[in-house]
Amino acid sequence: MTTATPATGDVRTVELAVTGMTCAACSARVERTLTKLDGVRASVNYATERATVQVPAALADDVLVERIRKAGYGARLRGEDDDEDLTATRVRDLRRRLIAAAVLAVPLCDLSITLALVPSLRFPAWQWLCLALAVPVVFWAALPFHRATLRNLRHRSSSMDTLVSLGVLASFFWSAWATVFGGHEPGYWVGFGPTAPGADTIYLDVAAGVTTFLLAGRYFESRSRRDAAGLLAALDALAVKDVRVLRDGVERLVPIGELAAGDRFVIKPGEAFAADGIVERGQSTVDVSAVTGEPVPAEVAPGDRVIGASVNREGRLVVRATAVGSHTQLAQMTALAEQAQGRKASVQRLVDRICAVFVPVVLVLALLTLGGWLLMGNPVRDAFTAAVSVLIIACPCALGLATPTALMAGVGRGAQLGILIKGPDALEASRKVDMVVLDKTGTVTTGRMSVTGCHPAPGRSRGDLLWFAGGVESGSEHAIGAAVAAAARAELPALPEIDAFTALPGLGAEATVDGHAVLVGSPRLFAERGIVSPEHVEDIQAAGAVPVLVVVDGQTVGVLEVRDVVKPSAAAAVAELRAYGLRTVLLTGDHEVAARAVADEIGVDEVRAGVLPADKAREIEALRAAGARVAMVGDGINDGPALATADLGMAVARGSDIALRSADVVLVRDDLRVVPDAIRLADRTLRIIRGNLAWAFGYNVAALPLAAFGLLNPLIAGAAMSLSSVLVVSNSLRLRSFDGSGDKERLD
Repeated sequence: MTTATPATGDVRTVELAVTGMTCAACSARVERTLTKLDGVRASVNYATERATVQVPAALADDVLVERIRKAGYGARLRGEDDDEDLTATRVRDLRRRLIAAAVLAVPLCDLSITLALVPSLRFPAWQWLCLALAVPVVFWAALPFHRATLRNLRHRSSSMDTLVSLGVLASFFWSAWATVFGGHEPGYWVGFGPTAPGADTIYLDVAAGVTTFLLAGRYFESRSRRDAAGLLAALDALAVKDVRVLRDGVERLVPIGELAAGDRFVIKPGEAFAADGIVERGQSTVDVSAVTGEPVPAEVAPGDRVIGASVNREGRLVVRATAVGSHTQLAQMTALAEQAQGRKASVQRLVDRICAVFVPVVLVLALLTLGGWLLMGNPVRDAFTAAVSVLIIACPCALGLATPTALMAGVGRGAQLGILIKGPDALEASRKVDMVVLDKTGTVTTGRMSVTGCHPAPGRSRGDLLWFAGGVESGSEHAIGAAVAAAARAELPALPEIDAFTALPGLGAEATVDGHAVLVGSPRLFAERGIVSPEHVEDIQAAGAVPVLVVVDGQTVGVLEVRDVVKPSAAAAVAELRAYGLRTVLLTGDHEVAARAVADEIGVDEVRAGVLPADKAREIEALRAAGARVAMVGDGINDGPALATADLGMAVARGSDIALRSADVVLVRDDLRVVPDAIRLADRTLRIIRGNLAWAFGYNVAALPLAAFGLLNPLIAGAAMSLSSVLVVSNSLRLRSFDGSGDKERLD
């Protein structure tokens, strides 16, 4: 599929896939590169690695691609068929580098540390073996950091990658130089006596350890970004590729791009609607669950509206297209999801902001250390050792570990509790949340219609009512009919044989049961047949349930009450959320009466009913614009954009694939009480990350002067850096004991 859209006037829009971006600053750099071209406006999304560029119609796409490549990044015209391949390739590449680095780093660290400090264990050429193990790690596994550093240098900028690359290379080359030319005399004083000969020259474990730890962080970040791109691909997959257009009375199968507003198209049973439209001919039942999440199929007839990507279940329909292409509800949902992904912030941006200042300061300090020692008449070896110590002690290993280790520990504990945290965005967002919006169908309710009440007429029994109703509905495929049949089967030994079954679309069904004419359906059906409905039908409707009337030989046998049952854990979950200081809102496309009934049952603070699928994300955005910080809990495809738009998206694991892809947190356990648990766990994890960052940054600032004045040789600097990393990891592992019981107050 081409990514260059038709021109509007003298301007057209081009979508590009951009590779090689490692932080939010990279996306800003690509934007600046593109906007320097005359007449070009660009928006680059770091999360999805997409660039949307508005260009003059005469400007060739190759110019844009070449411009980005000259800036040091990869670019190509975006196609729906290869976006996922590009993302998967990048994740696989990082995984290979991480595995290789870890496999080599473990024996390297054991050898270099043990043999450097215990001379009696050394064997001939032990330094050369350490050097050989380090080469693949430094020059292949760490290559992404080196590439980013070169790109930064071309643009006269720096990032965390710069310091990582310089620290790794400095550690390696200093060790290599010492292996070849020195390391035979006693080492430096460490407070308890001189180190063993050679102990101050071999610290390749620093280079290998830093590379391995930071590759792990980069790998998990890329996996999280792959999930963000997967949401958009899943939404795109719902779109119909071909459509039967009706022109001059003849059906023609054409690509979806040829369908225009006002065209008539044909939909057969089992096919998805190619666009939003209005039914002109035919009657049918439409499965809208893929788009709206509502479990009850919609009955449509001439004049009714249909939504693209919903599925026609029965009957041939002729539909007049009212919205096609980017104007359809599905396309708007996709656009909203992509915009929301681009808006998301990340805890890692805090590290980027720190490094934007910290890295240049460290580089200048290392140069000043080298120059100062030389100007004071010290040997070159001592001056270079002090400068390398500055680079090593400042190497942001602990900074890089602060987020991924806490995230992994939180994810592990969350998995035990039925909570899957997909990325650091969820952790940052949890601190802001003060409102939880709950989708109704499939989230608060089971998403399945069930018989919740039987009201037999005087002189009739519950068994009579289920016998006749279940017999007729056993021939129906409608969700309500299936619920009635299931209830009858659960209470009766068997259902009766039926004859002359007739489905009445949108109304009910009729059949002959044991020689009796039985009519089962809605109050509207009985009004059309001139049959008076019982008085309590209005009470059933007011309670948010669907009344199913049963008439046998013209006499009312009773009324069944059918509804989407509220989950048993819903009320307790809402109570916990409110006790935690969070406001709760029920958001649904269902009508006001049904929504109010559910809201009263579970105790939410506010109800927003009758919200169309495409408007759910707008409702979330409106709440955010009013100052609320929103967590959204949903399960349907229609919830995908809303989940992505919210500050914190939480999807029920039994929900749609798109909802799971778009959420920050996936709730695996089928118990809504996991929602407050998830927020508390995210809060606790963020506390740990903030503590890790404070420690790691404070440690670096305190240790730099010691290294600059020669009080820390590179070996001790490497050990201190490793100790800092160990403390960060240990702090993160405290999350393994989380149970939520002690977290009763929000994180400030």
